[in-house]
Amino acid sequence: MSGGVDSAVAALMCAQDGAEAVGVTLELWSDAENDGELSCCSAQAVRGARVLAHGLGMAHLSIDLRKEFRAGVVDGWLSDHAAGLTPNPCVRCNGNVRLDAMLALAQRLGSGTLATGHYARVVPGPSGPLLRTARDVAKDQSYVLSGLTRESLARLRFPLGELNKGQVREIAREAGLSVAGRRDSQDLCFLAGTRQRTFLERHGGLGPRPGSILDGDGAVLGEHVGAHVYTIGQRHGLGLAAREPLFVLATDTQANTVTVGPRTALLASEVPIRDTVLHREAHCVDGVRVRAHGRRFPCRIDGDLPAGRYSRAGLMMDEPVERTAPGQLACLYAGDVVVGYGTIARD
Repeated sequence: MSGGVDSAVAALMCAQDGAEAVGVTLELWSDAENDGELSCCSAQAVRGARVLAHGLGMAHLSIDLRKEFRAGVVDGWLSDHAAGLTPNPCVRCNGNVRLDAMLALAQRLGSGTLATGHYARVVPGPSGPLLRTARDVAKDQSYVLSGLTRESLARLRFPLGELNKGQVREIAREAGLSVAGRRDSQDLCFLAGTRQRTFLERHGGLGPRPGSILDGDGAVLGEHVGAHVYTIGQRHGLGLAAREPLFVLATDTQANTVTVGPRTALLASEVPIRDTVLHREAHCVDGVRVRAHGRRFPCRIDGDLPAGRYSRAGLMMDEPVERTAPGQLACLYAGDVVVGYGTIARD
């Protein structure tokens, strides 16, 4: 329970099903510079979730995972930015920190399942359960959950998977939940109310480091504030005046340069991925999503790969697409079922 409407309604639905449910909230981050009211894992979130749980007649527990979160999520996020990558910390958190910790607690409490307020569904597969997109496509969170193991999925329940956001808020209103109209959090939990550049400097020592903005031929067009704060595909914040829109095509944190060019230079028909996990054979893959709520692009995997783990693989796109920043997750689908994932690699 995060103190928001989604997890509150998930808890309500568990209670209405007659289950003996216990609310759990994780404290993952504490920073005086953050706005704890905007975070799903601050001390304020713990207090709010406790009030909601008690209002539903549930016991409530909290787990302090600030040390584990810093080591398992934030430190990697900082080092990836320093290396010129654009990571997705939510995937790493869900796959390696928060849900594993709650499943371990559930095991100690003798609980068979863990329910969350994520918008996703689970379907059976020949070798274990697989993640499926939520009925509400606009709220679907299969992307950020794709790093979960099938063993974890077997014990997870997503009560909101068949509902849309409007229905969830209506259930909350009818139940008299105080969070029925609470707005959704937008920032990364550890950035709540803090600018990314400020966070990178304060926690990662990645302060301003002026360097050259180059065109495709290496000519200097202007100056940037530090290659580590730019990402592939970025258009705004470059401070350049040009006849046509310019986009970031590449960053080099060693040389501290940012290369820009027209949108057409971003298009690619092949996308390399690394650290790839396939739950089913490669020929099953027919789409990829490279942003949490982005479009699913038709594609196939190069080669006839069986299910398993691969250090490198290639996505062959049905049509040229804008290149995605290295470090981002590529979530692989067969229809609306998640059948694997990988990380966007450098060419």
